[in-house]
Amino acid sequence: MWTLGRAHRLPAFSLLIVGALSLAVPGLATTAAATAHPHPAGVRPNAVGELDCNGLSPIQRPVKPNLVCADPRGPYGGRFYDNGHYIGHDEPSVRFISSRPGSGSNVAITESLPRDPTALPTAHTPGHDVTHWFELTNAPWLSIAVCDANSSPLLPCQPRSDSNAPRGRYPGGGSGLVELQFYPPGMAPYADNIGCDQTRWCSALNIDSLECQSNGSCNNNCPLALNFGFIQTNGVPTGPPNPQKSDLATFTPNAHTLLMNPGDKITVHMWDAKIPGGHALEARETDLTTGRSGFMIASARNRFMSTNPFTCNGTPFNFQPEYSTARARNIVPWNIGSHMIDSAYEIGHWEACTSVTGRATFTDGSFKDTYYKHCQGPYETAPDRSFEPSDALCYKKGDTHGGIAAPNLATGCNVLFTAVGDLDFDGSPYWADWPRSVQPGSFPSPLLQQQPTSAGHRYPQIQFMTNVPESGCHPFTGKGCAVPPKGAHFYPYFTLAKGGGTCVWEFGNMPNGNTFGGDKQYGGPGNHGGFTGPGRRNPSC
Repeated sequence: MWTLGRAHRLPAFSLLIVGALSLAVPGLATTAAATAHPHPAGVRPNAVGELDCNGLSPIQRPVKPNLVCADPRGPYGGRFYDNGHYIGHDEPSVRFISSRPGSGSNVAITESLPRDPTALPTAHTPGHDVTHWFELTNAPWLSIAVCDANSSPLLPCQPRSDSNAPRGRYPGGGSGLVELQFYPPGMAPYADNIGCDQTRWCSALNIDSLECQSNGSCNNNCPLALNFGFIQTNGVPTGPPNPQKSDLATFTPNAHTLLMNPGDKITVHMWDAKIPGGHALEARETDLTTGRSGFMIASARNRFMSTNPFTCNGTPFNFQPEYSTARARNIVPWNIGSHMIDSAYEIGHWEACTSVTGRATFTDGSFKDTYYKHCQGPYETAPDRSFEPSDALCYKKGDTHGGIAAPNLATGCNVLFTAVGDLDFDGSPYWADWPRSVQPGSFPSPLLQQQPTSAGHRYPQIQFMTNVPESGCHPFTGKGCAVPPKGAHFYPYFTLAKGGGTCVWEFGNMPNGNTFGGDKQYGGPGNHGGFTGPGRRNPSC
């Protein structure tokens, strides 16, 4: 078990790391020492914000108590503990690999958003219930790596350069993980629930930066700093997107937030955009069905900030793609798995309930909301234990959260508040309630993703991965590790099938194409944590 280091230990460890690296990478030590904390002053954090995506910072309360965060890797291949709390996630993904220049910094994908059953969700017979998308995954996402010298391993990073890749004794350039997340309809408001709207999808640009050394010494006050901005029709964040100043407006959609209908065909493009004075990552979404579009640029002008790992202060910053290519070695070095250009699904965060108990209150400034801690029903097969102390945040069907949202569609729990996930694996995502057809019936239709491209060229290789959050799993030895995990009745998988005349990636329980062995596609415990399948050719349909 890993206990995080204290902030005052970081400078000494930084010098040791830089000194060691200078032996392997000539000329690096001076540059690293100068850039590890280039702005000793900067913007001081408010009492409320997102210095820690997991909400565990001792100096700052979280704005949103149930964010979907990155999953860092602990030392020696173990799992990460944030301020003493285990925070493992469950994120099955397919990674797209290419050695073509630009494939790591310019990616586009066209996808059709899922559609839910016309009937409302039920919670009577696991494996056979009417199930909506929000019960299965609260955030499908697309990823890319960005430079951030203030993120682990706290070393310089040259944008759009493969020189940042870990190699030998060099742990890699300072790296942030971008997750372009999509939020399903049915359980609003986003401020303390799952989605933006009860009938439409929305999305946001998330950038996670780990304020830790490669040796595992972290600043407990800001271990996993988050920049967040909804995709907006005018490109203007709804509130301060940075970790230091995020507030309720940051996580509240407004009239310019891009809302998309189930079934809409969307083109997503992420690249290093030219902006006044330089470049920054832009994420743009075009709804080909409605003609609407939106974007977000991770720029200093938009108030995105890099977080000082020593003081937790922020500095306005232009985040840029880290790598030129999407080669297999080009990874976010601190993340479970080997993420870079990925399509992933955040699962293990929902339990359908027949009733909820343990009334409690969440307060954020003027926003006050009632939630519940415990789930009762056929999906809750085991009592809450120390590793999963509650199922919160739980809400009742019809809840309007004080009149700010339309009635919620189901009674259930978004298990993210105290346990960060369903660690006994008895919730809805671990039953076979996943899509089985491209048409919704009792289960929703799948998200249909065409092959991603970079400047018109498809990615020639793929790799399946997942970071099943078993707290007793040691990835190097394989002891205590399994897919499906103990307690699960099913584990979803990727399928490549032909639909509408084109190849599409599906996820769930789809039997209509190449299933790559179903849940066997994830392989075994890997050297970057989690489960990693072999690199393989990206096939055609």
